Amino acid sequence: MFRGVLTALVTPFKDGAVDERALQELVEIQVSAGVDGLVPCGSTGESATLSHDEHRRVVEVVVASARGRVPVVAGTGSNSTREAIELTRHAKEAGADGALLISPYYNKPTPDGIVQHYAAIAAETAFPLVVYNIPGRTASNILPETFARLAEIEQVVAVKESCGDLYQVAQLIQATPDSLAILSGDDWATLPMMALGGAGVISTSSNVAPSHMVELVRAFKSGDLERARETYYRLLPLFDVLFCETNPIPVKAALALRGLVREEIRLPLTPITPPNRERLQVALKEFGLL
Repeated sequence: MFRGVLTALVTPFKDGAVDERALQELVEIQVSAGVDGLVPCGSTGESATLSHDEHRRVVEVVVASARGRVPVVAGTGSNSTREAIELTRHAKEAGADGALLISPYYNKPTPDGIVQHYAAIAAETAFPLVVYNIPGRTASNILPETFARLAEIEQVVAVKESCGDLYQVAQLIQATPDSLAILSGDDWATLPMMALGGAGVISTSSNVAPSHMVELVRAFKSGDLERARETYYRLLPLFDVLFCETNPIPVKAALALRGLVREEIRLPLTPITPPNRERLQVALKEFGLL
């Protein structure tokens, strides 16, 4: 259901509030570039510092702006199962096509707790779910044997895997049915994961270079490995600089340099440092984006 390049959208701000016009324009840029889906209100969208009203409104704006041209997978994760259910219900009512749910953070649930968390959300919402594993942010790692159990939940249709361990990714793909789409959550891992059987990427870098990410994935899927490798190695320096500080600090700075958003980010995140801004500017110029 969710395959190819899905962009993890930033949430633009203006004078401390969500900049809906800029968000609409970002959606149009992404759709025009040929991406396969949009993911608002994830880590890249600063979901942790959005109020519930803002969160809901961002989902509504993205769904309305997409106009059914590409799927919208709304970030609805929480370390409270009840809250995740409420956010997922809203995403469904707003017209999204699925929900991305980070595994519960801070609580550090057991594997049984993780399975029961997603099972409860599935039972209460009957909505396509993407399980998001990112141990660096959650302090818990969903292992392949747990994913095998999660794959038995009918509504679990995809995984965003950001464990950073390709051996674990291989074990995950081996342990789960082909119907479960395994998406990279790390831009650098897009091509290696597809080589292992992955279905694509939920990308931060595609905020800045959507057509290039689309080219990478489509080249691989068409069997043009030479072009896929060429595109990947061209993108690699961009991946590096876009994660030189905590996401989404660099990608928002890049979009601001291109005049697409204001460089506003919410505390406790802070603006990119001057040395990294200079490094980012050089990289964007070399890539032909400035």
